Amino acid sequence: MLLKNKKVLIGVTGSIAIYKALEVIRLFIKSGAEVRVVMTESAKRFITPLTFEAISQNRVLEQNSEEWSSDNNHIAIARWADIYIIAPSSANTINKLANGIADNLVTQIALATNKVKIIAPSANTKMLENSITKHSIKMLQLNNYTFISTQNKLLACMEEGEGALATPLEIFYYGARELLKEEFWINRRVVVTGGGVIERIDDVRYISNFSSGKMAKELSKALFLKGADVCLITTKLFEDLPKDVYIIDVESSSEMKEYLIDAIRVAKKGVMTKPTLVDDSVPHLVQKTPFLFMASAVSDYIPKYTQRGKLKKEFLGEVWNLELKRNEDILKSINKEGIITIGFKAEMDREKALESAKKMLIEKNLDGVALNILSSENSFGSDKNEIDLITKDKITHLQKDTKLNISFKLLEEVKKLDEE
Repeated sequence: MLLKNKKVLIGVTGSIAIYKALEVIRLFIKSGAEVRVVMTESAKRFITPLTFEAISQNRVLEQNSEEWSSDNNHIAIARWADIYIIAPSSANTINKLANGIADNLVTQIALATNKVKIIAPSANTKMLENSITKHSIKMLQLNNYTFISTQNKLLACMEEGEGALATPLEIFYYGARELLKEEFWINRRVVVTGGGVIERIDDVRYISNFSSGKMAKELSKALFLKGADVCLITTKLFEDLPKDVYIIDVESSSEMKEYLIDAIRVAKKGVMTKPTLVDDSVPHLVQKTPFLFMASAVSDYIPKYTQRGKLKKEFLGEVWNLELKRNEDILKSINKEGIITIGFKAEMDREKALESAKKMLIEKNLDGVALNILSSENSFGSDKNEIDLITKDKITHLQKDTKLNISFKLLEEVKKLDEE
């Protein structure tokens, strides 16, 4: 229920992709938001208002239902909404908005609201790439409209290229981000590592662990929704992350360290803002203290010698003594100056876990340690987690919850480390 008490207005225009708006509405409602829909007359040629009323459980605003004895009109509904998302938006609607034309309810609301406005285009490739449409998009972006990129695929018109509506999940992510973002995290760069590394024995065998990478995934998602600029370095890939989370796919601990050092260097440079016409601002560099969440499970020991090809059992014999060497401690060795660093530690012995986490905090010069005590009910790969955040001054217990909710709670606590 991340979006409880949030009010989302969805505008739909005439597009074959209009059916995807039904799934967008479902995602917002599932997250606790109240959703209302406004339709153009051309949109009604594809789907009836009754369909949107059934899924939103609210009366649809369209030409025949607008009235002034209630709030079902373009002025009142503009005041009601916390955010206005036009999905799908035709090229015609984009060009109208850029020129201040308000000849239907969808465009009238856009002019009548000063709330956040998001546009998810859906149109033929040539219509989107037309110089007039491209100029309109740029003008709207300068006026604080957020655009969600289209997909490149075979379109309904049987042409292949850009123009397909973004996925409902991506549209939901952008809307949720606008509703949940906080000044603390906006324009702040954050690096997250996740998953268990793979250390090759030969070209077909390796040493690894049971880390699923789910905590790093949900943490990256929470950071994105709060407004952060996120780089995820991971051995596990997930398809349901926002596209704007920059993902670096790695395998071994040495590869992870190489990309981690580079990511930290970039994070320390800060974020360049985008210009807008609304506040007459100019681009400038925002330098907020970056964060590092080291949630990956790095091997303590790795094969001393990695072999090429496949080792044959005939060569190895009845007993195989695999020689290992101690691995470099990445978190301890990297330069953490100028970045707030949170380490993650998984333990199975509850009695010794706290002492071990406190030792890790000091020896690795960290700002905090997220301690996770594993059990049969709280094991690798589970969708829930329970964490104790250990800092130099206190221990904060985060009760068992979904990993996404735990991530949001963790972010509230680590904010204090920079505010101090």
